[in-house]
Formats: sequence, C-alpha cells, structure tokens
Amino acid sequence: METAASAAHPRITLDPNICHGQPTVRGLRYPVQNVLEYLASGMTEAEILADYPDLEAEDLRACQAYAA
Repeated sequence: METAASAAHPRITLDPNICHGQPTVRGLRYPVQNVLEYLASGMTEAEILADYPDLEAEDLRACQAYAA
C-alpha cells in the first residue's frame, strides 16, 4: 500500500514493501536518504540524473524539501 509521505511532498512515498518502508521517490527504489547522500557528496544534479535516468530534477528538489 503505497502512500504519499504527505500532501506537501507528493513525490515522496512510503510503502512497507519497498526499501523496508523508507521514504522513496515516487514509489521507485530510490530512497530519499540515498539521493540526499549523492547531493551531499558533491554530485551535481546533472550527474545524478545521468546516472539514474528514472529520476527527474523535481525529484531531487522534493528530496531536499522533504529533508528540510
């Protein structure tokens, strides 16, 4: 049962069957924590999007907003 983490963050979803219930991006197997770690390590938005073509620029911003 996939649900949005909140109305303010509709791109961030929670599903106990995906990534052990961690917040993920749009129900994909990209945990928010991993995306934040990529950004914190210095990867640029373009590098992340090139390495992970399922992600969109808005997904990266949604992860940052969710963490805030």
